Amino acid sequence: MKLLIKNGRVIDPASGKDGQYDVLVVDGTIKKVAKTIEEEADNVLDAKDCFVMPGLIDLHVHLREPGFEYKETIETGCRAAASGGFTTIVAMPNTKPVADSKEIIQLVQQKAESCSKVNVLQAGAITKGQLGQELADIEGMVSIGCPAISEDGKSVRNAHLYKQAMEIAAKKNIPVLAHCEDIDLVNSGVVNQDDRMKELNLPGISNCVEDVIIARDILLAKETGTKLHLCHCSTKDSVQLVKMAKEEGLSVTAEVCPHHFTLTTDDLDPQNSNFKMNPPLRTKEDVEALKLGLKNNIMDVISTDHAPHGEEEKKAGMLKAPFGIVGLETAVPLTITELVETGYLTPMQMAEKLSYNPAKVLGIDKGTLLEGKTADIVIINPNEEYSIDTAQFESKGKNTPFHGRRVKGKVCATIADGTIIYKR
Repeated sequence: MKLLIKNGRVIDPASGKDGQYDVLVVDGTIKKVAKTIEEEADNVLDAKDCFVMPGLIDLHVHLREPGFEYKETIETGCRAAASGGFTTIVAMPNTKPVADSKEIIQLVQQKAESCSKVNVLQAGAITKGQLGQELADIEGMVSIGCPAISEDGKSVRNAHLYKQAMEIAAKKNIPVLAHCEDIDLVNSGVVNQDDRMKELNLPGISNCVEDVIIARDILLAKETGTKLHLCHCSTKDSVQLVKMAKEEGLSVTAEVCPHHFTLTTDDLDPQNSNFKMNPPLRTKEDVEALKLGLKNNIMDVISTDHAPHGEEEKKAGMLKAPFGIVGLETAVPLTITELVETGYLTPMQMAEKLSYNPAKVLGIDKGTLLEGKTADIVIINPNEEYSIDTAQFESKGKNTPFHGRRVKGKVCATIADGTIIYKR
């Protein structure tokens, strides 16, 4: 089976290519990348005026299955991923039951393989039931393909137990995906702790809730030699802490979510709990630090923290509604609109943050358009303007504060393992 992509702007961090090339895919593999390819193909895609990038990789997705299928399923989450340009996603373990065993990991793997070409990698929980009392079977989960461990949704409060998990992760050469939140400092907070919080009369979450655990986790990673990846960083000091860790030569990487580099606490609508997320929206100073952190390659990855919820749940108001918004189908336009169009990122850096670097974090052979590699590819029109419309989402979750927002950047096609899995 042959697929030919013509006339696109190929942007490939692995080779350094950034220019007009054709791409030939044969039986799921990138066969040739050249200025002009004249060859018969079963399918020809014209990518004129479009970016042709390695398929996007999201290190932080909540698929909700098993246990919360009313929010999302593996199938609907994969459809959302495909329409958003993602060919590989890492599912967080806070399901019901928690993904803390080989059996649950295999359940997700089998379901994903049966319903989608999107490559679903199930992260394993660090502790049994995410209760923070006893380590999960980390080695067993890794043996069947678990790519990382995480206690996402909470931090492991017991530093001794967490250190043991890091030592196992270092031995198995997998990253620890860290949710950095000192729950003892959160209290009942729902928004950022600042003057806006006082104006709205809502309880706040301070920056130190995140920063204290980031500092702890970096020190534990230094001692254990583990690969530490810091999830959904949102504060200016998180950038500084990551910078210090990198300067010391530690194996520490960090991600920023599109909502955290796009919105500030000033944008928050207290009547719309789609603005309730964890970490919360921060100040303009924090947002600028995150953007510069991405620009200066201190922050390595853009991930979505895709967190679908039921419509009724999100109608419960700021105090009672669950934290979280969906993000798989808005990551590309927000990145282009807020970072590429404004000069914070080059298109090459965009490909690095959304594909090449996430692959390196996981240690997988993806995130590239090199000849001979698996044909995971996304085609994006960076100039197409439109309004985000939740009615068009493939995800079950419609909980986003970006409904109606004007953006630039549209995914035109997503190709996984040589197969077109999304085309508008």
